[in-house]
Amino acid sequence: MTVQVELSRIFIREMNEMQIIELAELEGSRSFPIVIGLPEAFAIERRLKGIEIARPQTHDLLGSIITMLGGTLTRIEITNLVEGTFFAVLVIDQNGAELQVDSRPSDAIALGVAHQVPIMVSEDVLEAASSENIDSILDDEQTDLLEDNDDLDLEDGTS
Repeated sequence: MTVQVELSRIFIREMNEMQIIELAELEGSRSFPIVIGLPEAFAIERRLKGIEIARPQTHDLLGSIITMLGGTLTRIEITNLVEGTFFAVLVIDQNGAELQVDSRPSDAIALGVAHQVPIMVSEDVLEAASSENIDSILDDEQTDLLEDNDDLDLEDGTS
């Protein structure tokens, strides 16, 4: 069984390699963080803010390839969590056939945000991951830094 989630917050700290997105279930109260890289965080943030760039980035290229090959991205699925690493697939419809392409969750979400597709998480992953929270990923010093950096809260549209 899968549960639909949404991207609820993104923490971008330019002086740190570790960026964080938070996914929250639509029909419940569980949420969980995923650590991602800075380029993926910037790609997600640009898409959320509607910022156009002059040349296509990797996620734009992938989206164009899917479309040019007759496919449609239908959803993102976060399928597994092994030793702190999340696994995801892009679910693509190509002429009625469902294709699943292995992906890092950060890349999948960056592409999914651009195409406004649902993000689904397996119940097992949601149950295991929702015991984590953002503070458990960061030490006290890093948590203090969050207050001084870009924290895009998607629920109320403020940053």
